[in-house]
Amino acid sequence: LTRDEAIILMVDSNLQRSVILPSEKAFSYKMRLEAMKRQGQRTDLTSDPVGPKSERSNEKLAESVKESVTQIKRYIRLTYLVPELLQYVDEGKIAMRPAVEMSYLDEEVQRDIVDRIDESGGEVFPSHAQTRRIREKAAEGEISYEDVKAIMDEPKPNQAPTFKVPENMVFEITKRRFTPQQFDEYLKKALASYARQLEKERNRDAR
Repeated sequence: LTRDEAIILMVDSNLQRSVILPSEKAFSYKMRLEAMKRQGQRTDLTSDPVGPKSERSNEKLAESVKESVTQIKRYIRLTYLVPELLQYVDEGKIAMRPAVEMSYLDEEVQRDIVDRIDESGGEVFPSHAQTRRIREKAAEGEISYEDVKAIMDEPKPNQAPTFKVPENMVFEITKRRFTPQQFDEYLKKALASYARQLEKERNRDAR
């Protein structure tokens, strides 16, 4: 076997495993694609008139591993992450889309993200929207750790608390039926009234 043939055979063998980490797929796809491109420079692939060699190689790899070309490109982008971020992807703590966005950041900014995650005790991870904002901020010029921290610390939509009150409980207390809009207004007034009552009780106890 030639070196490139051996690489392709090795990668194909590794990809047959039942459990494959995202990082393993990323480097496997990258190695296989690079080997296929090198082969294309000296085999019948060079005579294929359809499209540039890199696109043909992407399509051949996609067909071989049953992934879309877009998904393969996403996996290969993971190889540009610093090891700590790539490990978080393997652990499922960072999803593919934010990981791809972070792969376009230089190492210093990626390290700032790692530092913020460490500082939070592993509680704060960037969302896709936040990584896009960090990337946009970095593209504008110099970006500091404080900039990264401020963006990562913003509340995420899926972390905003929500409160649900069963309709039967509302009726039991108020003896009324509400539309959602009417209930919102009623609830605001009820909470405001209750807050005023608590304030009066605190002032009375303080005397």
